[in-house]
Amino acid sequence: MSGGVEWALHCCVALTAATEPVPAVRLAELHDVSPSYLAKQLQELSRAGLVRSVQGKSGGYLLTRPADQITVLEVVEAIDGPSAAFVCTEVRQRGPLAASPESCTAPCGIARVMYEADHAWRQALRRVTVADLLADAERAQGPQLRDTLRGWLTSTHG
Repeated sequence: MSGGVEWALHCCVALTAATEPVPAVRLAELHDVSPSYLAKQLQELSRAGLVRSVQGKSGGYLLTRPADQITVLEVVEAIDGPSAAFVCTEVRQRGPLAASPESCTAPCGIARVMYEADHAWRQALRRVTVADLLADAERAQGPQLRDTLRGWLTSTHG
């Protein structure tokens, strides 16, 4: 999984506090990351329909849906794509003891385990929403976190 997923999730959590569009530069400042790097993650979120980009002087990004309707899996797939983490290359059909293609009609045990793990991982991420991540952050940092974020995001200075 790319590092962009983590940045994108943090941005989504921060955007739960936004009442007006938040510039990518402001989100980058909040997370102490390169604005150009973060802009790429936000563009991917926008392409996936998870955030919308508002153009103009007061432009920036907003979530397109309530945070309880955006899953962690959607963010992961927006940034890294929907492809499975494991791709079987049929290693068992190589080398001096290679199995014939005809004898390989079902996935091998390794492929089955990896496919099952990928499915379980995706199911777990599908059950967690951005709202759940915010709630967890509020438990750790205090219930005023959203208000603190909102104030910081809308202030004109850091």
